[in-house]
Amino acid sequence: MEPDNINSDIQAKSSKKYGALFLWLKGRTVTLLYALLVALTIKMIFIDAFKIPTGSMENTLMPGDFIIVNKAAYNIATPKSIPVFNFDLPWFKIIKTGSPKINDVIVFEFPGYITELKAKPKLNYVKRVCGLPGDSVWIINKQLYVNRTFVKLAPSGSHGDTTCKPLGESDPNMFPENMGYNCDNYGPIRVPKKGDVISLDYKNIKNWEMLINREFGKKVISVEGTVINLNGKPIREYTLKRDYYFVMGDNRDNSLDSRYWGFVAENKILGKAMLIYWSWDSDISFKRIKELYLSIKSDRIFKIIK
Repeated sequence: MEPDNINSDIQAKSSKKYGALFLWLKGRTVTLLYALLVALTIKMIFIDAFKIPTGSMENTLMPGDFIIVNKAAYNIATPKSIPVFNFDLPWFKIIKTGSPKINDVIVFEFPGYITELKAKPKLNYVKRVCGLPGDSVWIINKQLYVNRTFVKLAPSGSHGDTTCKPLGESDPNMFPENMGYNCDNYGPIRVPKKGDVISLDYKNIKNWEMLINREFGKKVISVEGTVINLNGKPIREYTLKRDYYFVMGDNRDNSLDSRYWGFVAENKILGKAMLIYWSWDSDISFKRIKELYLSIKSDRIFKIIK
């Protein structure tokens, strides 16, 4: 065989080899991208995972618990943000699949304190639903009543402080302001409902101003003396555009919740907490791997959240 023919054969075999390798890599890359796309879609729309950082839901949820959240429990909706990049997206419902019920444990975007249009930094909270849109919520000597019906504390919940602040002992940190409420004797307060018509005046505008601003996503309320303005036009009443929920932690005496910062709008709810899939002491560094391994709470893994 001539040298030129030998070289041609080698080049042909080499081309086939690299061509096959290219096709294999291309196929694997496409498969990986499809898998990544499916995983991102599931995470953004159907299921997500969250870590419990504080003890506000003890003993239902403990610091170091990692939970699965059903994001489609109440709505199938467009994603609120793109994972990793944390870039906010316009949100709207596609299909309504249900509504939160009393005692549901939900994950939601913290709406912020009464002076904030948006929470800074952006945080996700987990609490128990204790009041639905239109409900009357009342706490009497630490006991919860919804529409005058007693609602038991969750089986794993607790009142860490056995003492009870008396009725009429006002806590300035309570929401709304200047109502004479405290964490043990609170209300009655009506949970806002879509379509409610709120009468506004200079005495109560502080309690409604930020909620109205949040419905528009910007500052629209201004006060000039005794005149209330919405986008520069005087108003005496406002019709709510959204449903709201009243939430509390199961560790009632160690929970910053609706008693302190107000209501959770329906569009802030991310989903229903379903399952603890892992649990350990997350304060332990990975450098102390043995200690971290020994901190695994095997009795909590795959525990259904009730």
